[in-house]
Amino acid sequence: MSYIRTIPPNEAEAELAAAYAKVDTRKEPVANILQVASLNPRALSTHLEFYRALMFAHSPLSRAEREAIAVAVSATNDCHY
Repeated sequence: MSYIRTIPPNEAEAELAAAYAKVDTRKEPVANILQVASLNPRALSTHLEFYRALMFAHSPLSRAEREAIAVAVSATNDCHY
């Protein structure tokens, strides 16, 4: 849970609604880490594109290696994501 004001998906309008629509919510709702950027929809869209490029685009690292790096960084930063 964030300590800053966020706009939940059910209250999103215009550019924010379009940004939320790009999020794959088949397995879970829009993650809090993305909702934190809800006051800046352009940043949210850029964050999502960056994440997809890092995790899914062609890379010399396997998906498992990329996930392992993400877990190690999150653990180091004491981040639950």
